[in-house]
Amino acid sequence: MSPQAEAKLGPIVSSAHLAAGAMPSLSELEFGLILLGHAFERWMVHCMAAAGVPDLSPLDVLVLHTIAHRGRSKRVADICLVLNIEDTHLVTYALKKLDGMKLLVSGKRGSEKTVALTAKGEGVIQKYKKIREALLVEPVKGTGTDERRLSEIAGLMRALSGHYDQAARSAASL
Repeated sequence: MSPQAEAKLGPIVSSAHLAAGAMPSLSELEFGLILLGHAFERWMVHCMAAAGVPDLSPLDVLVLHTIAHRGRSKRVADICLVLNIEDTHLVTYALKKLDGMKLLVSGKRGSEKTVALTAKGEGVIQKYKKIREALLVEPVKGTGTDERRLSEIAGLMRALSGHYDQAARSAASL
């Protein structure tokens, strides 16, 4: 849709009553996040299925990628911190599921349990990466998207996550 058409229709939002406030652009961003979030979750699940591991939830896929990050073993607390998850049982359930598929191996760091990828898990991650490059990265690059701008948007999203977290803490105290 052209900017002129959008100007005539007003902001594209999911909740016009929220966009009627002081910052309609924030409602536009929220709607974009809703659409992007669901599309991203569908993508992860289907890409992982194409990589040979069907029936994972989006959280299972995120946990697997987090464990693969930098090739070091992780504690549950590490995974929860990186993914900004408060309910550790959600991550623990994902770990049990991934372990049952022989994608993880358990270890110890001091008195704490750690998890790392097995050779099978590493193979799945590499296959996912190859599929991602072909089906997502190449088409996005083909649009001429400015990588620097994507990085700036990612930085803004991380900064906004702090505002949403603080607002959630404040709302919880009301």
